[in-house]
Amino acid sequence: MHHLVLHNGRIVPATDKLLSPRQVGLLSGWGVFTTLRIYDGVPFALERHWQRMQRDAAMLHVPLEHDLEAVRRQIGELVRANRAENSVVRMCVVRNTGGFWKAPGITTSADLIVFTGGLKAWGPAVRLTVAPEARHAASRFAGTKILSWALNLTLVEDAQNAGFDEVILLNERAEVTECTSANIFAVIGGQTCTPPLSSGCLPGVTRGVLLEEVGGIEERPLRLDDLYGAEEVFITSTTRELLAVAEIDGRPIPTGGKTRGRLQQAFTECVDRYTAGSRR
Repeated sequence: MHHLVLHNGRIVPATDKLLSPRQVGLLSGWGVFTTLRIYDGVPFALERHWQRMQRDAAMLHVPLEHDLEAVRRQIGELVRANRAENSVVRMCVVRNTGGFWKAPGITTSADLIVFTGGLKAWGPAVRLTVAPEARHAASRFAGTKILSWALNLTLVEDAQNAGFDEVILLNERAEVTECTSANIFAVIGGQTCTPPLSSGCLPGVTRGVLLEEVGGIEERPLRLDDLYGAEEVFITSTTRELLAVAEIDGRPIPTGGKTRGRLQQAFTECVDRYTAGSRR
């Protein structure tokens, strides 16, 4: 994390005490968040991130009363203050009231907190393991991005302790959904496929750009055997863009195909058009 953060519209040192244990969202993980990528000072696809946060906030009764254009301007100010023109941004909304532990003296219904951080070198490919029944597709909260992220963090920590980079999460039907912080794609018979939202996966922003702005991708249920026999498998996220999968639980996955590279190029062109348009 960089040395300055944005808290309810004010840029302050990250060392300041901004949250209180009286805030129910802090105690319970009651809030929503998103992670954005900053390209040359521009928060890419901010509208998509904001739309998803609005959806998730409404579902979880988390107040999100800020104006998008004001938030865009404030993120720009924070990026410049931190000299973070090429970085990642975490934006969180923490609910302050409600529940058994509602406390007196809280004056805002929610806190909006934004901070920036450096880019991570992910390497050329990842090794994945598998967690069964780790997503509940039938849940009304499936696909929401909430502050209570401990289950995901525990699963990926277990995977990394076992020598893997990430973990494929299966739903109650033994279908592939996603990874803990990435969507997953497979090239099967020359066709690029990804699990549908009905699998329980998060509607990732990079996933959405590939489906809606690049195209040629099929949403269909996938099982582990589909991945084991695929010509290519790759994961996508805001921080990773498109990253090849080299192994799933000891089974090698081909990484010499051309589909991921072609889609990465198309995604980069989407980023370039967006950033160029944002500077006009």
